[in-house]
Amino acid sequence: MTKNYKKYRSRIIFISLGFVLLWTGLSIRLVKIMVFDSSHYRKIGFKQSKTQEPLIATRGNIFDKNEVPLTKNIIHYSVGVHVENINNKNEIATSLSEITGRDSYFYSNKLKNKKTGYQVLELKVSRKVGEKIEKELPELKTKKSSRRFYPHANIASQIIGFTKHNDSGLVGIERHYEKFLAGTNGWVVKQKNVAGRKGSYHKTSFPIKKPVQGSNIQLTIDIEYQSILQEELQRRIDEAGAKGAMGILMNPQNGDILAMASLPDFNLNDPNGFPLENQKNKVVTDQFEPGSTYKIVAATAALMSEKIKLSDEFNCEEGKVQIDGWTISDHEQFGVLTFPQIIANSSNVGVIKIAQKIGRDPIYSASRSFGFGSYTGIGFPGESQGVLRKKSDWNHMSIASVSIGYEVAVTALQIASAYAAIANGGVLLKPQLVKQIVDEKGNAIYTSKPESIRKIAKPSVMHELKQILEKVVNEGTGTKAEIEGWTIAGKTGTAIKYLEGSYSRKYISNFAGFFPSENPQVVGVVVLDEPNHGLHWGGYGAAPLFKRIAERIINLDDSFKHYKNETVKSKNVLASKKDGIPPTLSTISTVKPYTDGYVIIPDVRGMSIKKAKKLLIKNRLKPKFSGSGKVVWQFPRPGSQKLPGSSLVMSLKQ
Repeated sequence: MTKNYKKYRSRIIFISLGFVLLWTGLSIRLVKIMVFDSSHYRKIGFKQSKTQEPLIATRGNIFDKNEVPLTKNIIHYSVGVHVENINNKNEIATSLSEITGRDSYFYSNKLKNKKTGYQVLELKVSRKVGEKIEKELPELKTKKSSRRFYPHANIASQIIGFTKHNDSGLVGIERHYEKFLAGTNGWVVKQKNVAGRKGSYHKTSFPIKKPVQGSNIQLTIDIEYQSILQEELQRRIDEAGAKGAMGILMNPQNGDILAMASLPDFNLNDPNGFPLENQKNKVVTDQFEPGSTYKIVAATAALMSEKIKLSDEFNCEEGKVQIDGWTISDHEQFGVLTFPQIIANSSNVGVIKIAQKIGRDPIYSASRSFGFGSYTGIGFPGESQGVLRKKSDWNHMSIASVSIGYEVAVTALQIASAYAAIANGGVLLKPQLVKQIVDEKGNAIYTSKPESIRKIAKPSVMHELKQILEKVVNEGTGTKAEIEGWTIAGKTGTAIKYLEGSYSRKYISNFAGFFPSENPQVVGVVVLDEPNHGLHWGGYGAAPLFKRIAERIINLDDSFKHYKNETVKSKNVLASKKDGIPPTLSTISTVKPYTDGYVIIPDVRGMSIKKAKKLLIKNRLKPKFSGSGKVVWQFPRPGSQKLPGSSLVMSLKQ
């Protein structure tokens, strides 16, 4: 050994040992990484070289019963980029400009932005443009999205509902059936290119989970019926100066709801442009005292009790009866009426006497059987169950009030369900709004079937009640719902609104009926909220509205079988004088009947004041006169049209 070696021997050994130890340490570390921790580092490498991107499920659509689309998905793309990952910015700007048609200068400014990070280049481009960008410019990041579009705007808006900005349901069917409509998002793993500069792509060996597209929902609604209903409701609101209106059409044989609307409504494509109140489906959510349309309960209870026969007569006390200090009046001064005539002419006094004769229990039982005070089971958000107090909470006035449609609160849907039960022979059916739900493969995952809630009465009882309701339209208070050549059954209703703790001077005008009555296919309920005085009567305001809707549906739908009504109107509508009971007034007017809610002014010139007043009151006109003797002058002139309740000024001379 040389002196130099001996001199630096310790250092050389130390350094050599260091290299050995370092090499040993690196080898151990390498073994640990390659063998023991391989899976961990493989995951890190996988994450750095690959990316998982979501695959958005397409929302299911909503259709009417005839498969007319009520919703559409408008597909669009957003385009963006991480500017720090782009080198050929001018080329990208030029290529993107050629695809979108926008000036390349716009894109150059965004790409050359000094701020690093993600830059949005386009927020919403069409599906065609987006797919082309995705294919030709993989350097850019594209995101597929969709927005909901409603082709019929306000038609059935309160039923369908709408979605939020993230395409999830907010109200209506869109919300209630969200889990079916939304589907389930999927994902795809893609390979990143160098530094992520040239986008990413999918390898067949990489995992992918395809999205489950949303299911389609087919409603029982007929868009043609729905349009007719909404058009006629709006027309009547304008004519009657009403605060609002609502209506429902239902198939009484299976419970399918064919149309349902409350006005004012809103545009589904611009829901924020209308009051929030307009989004309520008031047919389902709002309850009201119905008045005389509820008299079917007392009539059914009477027929079922067998305590009252169709030929039984009741003295209606010239239209007034006192109960517990309260005076209940009729709209006319009726004397003796038979049971069917009481319902046909909507005598409050007569119905109260019927109710008092059969007792409280049958009235309450019939109310429950018809579904009042209970949820219908329609499965729509916000349904009201109405109000029907327990018998133990009834007072001395209750049997009278309930029998004529007061002290109870109902929804238009409950009224429609009750009249549907009469139409189909006595079965209360669950209302159906959804016909079927179909998945992306075309398989029906739900199909509605008629669902019976309970049997209310024997078919024979309902047949008799149906004939009474035909009488209402043929010769009673509902003559304005009559359609020549067709059989219509129904009932008018007029109710004073209970506001702020007391009964107001505002009214609900309603009509419920079905057609053709010998084989009912459609039940309809229409309600006017606070119409002008004169049209507040159910027979004046709501009955003509029902007629218009029925006429248009009959003309539209060839499936309705024509039936010539050969029923002869009775000349003696009221019962004859018997047992010394004073003679009664006839309800058949001797003058030309009112037309579509208006009354034709009769000619009272030459009449005595007594005779003229009797005729005017009978036709719901207010007589005003000066002088004495016989009428020599009148205003308005004979034959003109005026609203019921209008004044007729007369001048009398000896």
